[in-house]
Amino acid sequence: MAQMPHRFTYRVRFRECDPMGIVFHSHYLDWFEYARTEALRDFGLPYKVIQDGGVTLPVVDLAIKYHKSAQYDDLVTIETTPSLSQSNLRLTCSYRVLRSSDQQLLVTGHVTLCFLQEGRSRPVPAPLFLQKALNEG
Repeated sequence: MAQMPHRFTYRVRFRECDPMGIVFHSHYLDWFEYARTEALRDFGLPYKVIQDGGVTLPVVDLAIKYHKSAQYDDLVTIETTPSLSQSNLRLTCSYRVLRSSDQQLLVTGHVTLCFLQEGRSRPVPAPLFLQKALNEG
């Protein structure tokens, strides 16, 4: 599985903040998805390729813990560490959101997705190309 976290840098937009300039809590989940998509792309696994292979990745579990607030115009680094379950039925991405200027930990969390083959309602193992790419990552 991927040992080193993938790093994605993002600048907090005005529309993501409340009137006090603090990021509204639900936007972190959007950042997780954005960072996960870019991490998989950098592993040679764009979502489009996965979907074109007839596989979807619904979310089956997520957790988030808020440590400090990000604010408008902060540059943040989102670290994503993907790992496959032993059965290869699930992909879990662990996240750390850090303020880039001082490396202050803002948020931690994870999202777990399962692999579904088009037309089936039960999880299937990750496609071999995906297993290989993540295990070599």
